[in-house]
Amino acid sequence: MKIFIKRLLVVLGRLSILFIIYQFLRVLFFLYNKHHFTEVGFSDMLRMMHGGLQFDLTGLLYLNLLYIILYLLPLKFAENNLYRKILFWLFILTNGLGIAFDIGDIFYFDYVLKRSTVEIFMFAGEKNIGLLAWQFLKDFWWGFIVFFILMYLINKWYKQFKDPIYEGRYPIITYLSGLVVLLITLYFSIVGIRGGFTRATRPINMNNAGAYINKSLEMSIVLNTPFTIIRTLKKQAFKPVHYFSDEEVAKIFNPVKDFKADTIMTQKNVVIIIVESFAKEYTGLLNKDIKDYKGYTPFLDSLMLQSHTFANAYANGRKSIDAMPSVLTSIPSLVQPYIISPYGTNKLNGLGKILKQRGYKSAFFHGAPNGSMGFDAFVHLAGYDEYYGMNEYGNKADFDGYWGIPDDKFLQYMAKTLDTFKQPFVSTVFTLSSHHPFKLPPGYKGKFKGGPLPIHKVVQYMDYSMKHFFETASKMPWFKNTIFIITADHCNQSYLPEYNSTVGRYAIPIIFYEPNNEKNKLLDSTLTQQADIIPRLLRRLDYTGKILSFGNDPKNEKHPFVVNYNNGTWDFMQDQWLLQFRDNKTIGLYNYLEDRILKNNLIHQTPIDIKPLENRLKAFIQQYKNRLIKNKLTPDN
Repeated sequence: MKIFIKRLLVVLGRLSILFIIYQFLRVLFFLYNKHHFTEVGFSDMLRMMHGGLQFDLTGLLYLNLLYIILYLLPLKFAENNLYRKILFWLFILTNGLGIAFDIGDIFYFDYVLKRSTVEIFMFAGEKNIGLLAWQFLKDFWWGFIVFFILMYLINKWYKQFKDPIYEGRYPIITYLSGLVVLLITLYFSIVGIRGGFTRATRPINMNNAGAYINKSLEMSIVLNTPFTIIRTLKKQAFKPVHYFSDEEVAKIFNPVKDFKADTIMTQKNVVIIIVESFAKEYTGLLNKDIKDYKGYTPFLDSLMLQSHTFANAYANGRKSIDAMPSVLTSIPSLVQPYIISPYGTNKLNGLGKILKQRGYKSAFFHGAPNGSMGFDAFVHLAGYDEYYGMNEYGNKADFDGYWGIPDDKFLQYMAKTLDTFKQPFVSTVFTLSSHHPFKLPPGYKGKFKGGPLPIHKVVQYMDYSMKHFFETASKMPWFKNTIFIITADHCNQSYLPEYNSTVGRYAIPIIFYEPNNEKNKLLDSTLTQQADIIPRLLRRLDYTGKILSFGNDPKNEKHPFVVNYNNGTWDFMQDQWLLQFRDNKTIGLYNYLEDRILKNNLIHQTPIDIKPLENRLKAFIQQYKNRLIKNKLTPDN
């Protein structure tokens, strides 16, 4: 048995350096993103590092279980030199991949504010993935250096532990003792992966990180990326929720909305512009309370003054694929992106389908290579007739080298294409230029002053492109008969401290602009979210009929709400309150209007009765999960 105990000790010795490396990367992750964790002190960090050990253990066992089994096999050929070399490269490659993802998240976190999960692989299908990866390496080159230093150290450390060799043949007792060592090791490995010894112990998941934190965003410090990716490789299906009976839940929150208008439906065209990374923070008009701040969107600021502008509006996610279902189907992407979830093929009642039944032509525009992020497939499910991408644009010479056709050129293309459509039509465009790597198209260098963040220059370019688009469209016959809705897919880089919170990181503009409609000019502080866009639009069009929407009906909702899901925590906003809900209990209550950076958790002071807020969120969760599970996302089921 001694030979197999020696092998086991070698395995444990080789794995030991990985624990040190992941703790080092955890500290590096914190230091690089410290502007997001301003309240984390030394003792907090020690607590999170201690909690991170169990996630490091599970992640390392996931990555190295095959290596452990193959190394401990009680067979003589396991001492063969070629076999040992194969095991060496297995160890280097699997752990190198895990470390590469963990280093990548040090930089990527600033954009999505959570550890990467299996969703990260949606980029693998992008036709320009090589260019994007190369740009990422150039921008964050020192991470590349850290990776190679760590891999060098792993290689040196690995070779410090010499492989034990058993002289002669194995007697039967040696085989049996080796099998015992292997089985015991497997048992403890499974225990480590699950996070406990008993059958009652649920397998460790990302929510377990909540035991070591003060705020939900800090879960990303406790976790590591190999764990979060592997743990989500199998797309997790929801489990039915039964907080209330069917009759009770419908009274608290019912997503089926019945629209009854007194007049015939207005046959206005609809153009929805989803702007990449258009955070409220970048505007001047919506930040007048911040001294000497002018923003980076002078044209859109001027347009907001001519529009019904929602100044207290929020995205329902942090990624582009989160925005699409929220805006176009009124189904927010919560817990997991709807598009790549197990429910992504459910029957939908999207905007294209709703308006098609009233005689509308529908088209979706996106300047990226066709198929990018699965948008073409999703908008078809949402009822859109036509898709216009880079293929339809037809001039690949205009490709920006990263994501697609620059905003100015593609918005001009869209305006001219819309001019060929028969009215009424509904059209949606998703812009792309205000995205990492934040590069201006050729010919615009030096045109925009920018600001302290790389994104500021491309936001100014986006604003210029929007101005050019509206100048062109205003000369076309369909323009005055059109409702323009401008919003963002999500927020991005943040500089102002007022936006460094769970609330601020989702704050976006939502703008309803109607040319020559003086009654439509309003700066509205009503709490609003992306999922509200469809019901607000249909009310404006005097639509009659039923729809399914997880947003607010502006006519019948006295207390509108916003729902988000962030690092295992449900965020529910209503009136001036933000309620945070995790593991079936309320963990936070903030007055987000008075406490913009959310410093004061009022949960133990109970300034209000939280039960109505909690029940409304529970009803929302029950309706949301159960309807996705049962494929009941249309008003007729």
